[in-house]
Amino acid sequence: MRIRDALPSDLATISAIYNREVEVGTATFDTEPRSEAAQREWFEAHQAPAHPVLVAEDDGRVVAWASLSPWSERAGYSRTVEGSLFVAADHQGRGLGKALTAALVERARAAGHRVLIARIEAANEPSRTLLRRAGYRSVGVMHEVGEKLGRVLDVEIFELLL
Repeated sequence: MRIRDALPSDLATISAIYNREVEVGTATFDTEPRSEAAQREWFEAHQAPAHPVLVAEDDGRVVAWASLSPWSERAGYSRTVEGSLFVAADHQGRGLGKALTAALVERARAAGHRVLIARIEAANEPSRTLLRRAGYRSVGVMHEVGEKLGRVLDVEIFELLL
């Protein structure tokens, strides 16, 4: 496995991994797949060193990705970022999440961020475990704030002080 900065040529695979989760999972609360144009716009907004997109390759194929995004557009939050992480269904459980999480933490520290935030569907035990093992702590649950796939969902928020 190799972790590297994402390239524009990775966007189709990044989209496929993300859009599968949009359609069948709760790792994102988006309910409509991202269009190619929306994905390109998102990618272009993540070109600064402070907000990178990383990919994990297995045998030269992108099988997971992660990003750092602004927590809020308000200037007072500029050193707080939110991490996102998505692994292709056929590569889950192989340590890619752990490796990409470590890479995101490293990149967040290098960019001078103070806090890394993660929001997850509260029943997502693999993600909860991953975050705790990476040093994050839960700061609370927002009850019934999401709806997807016919379910009302809670969101747990985690933070890592860098």
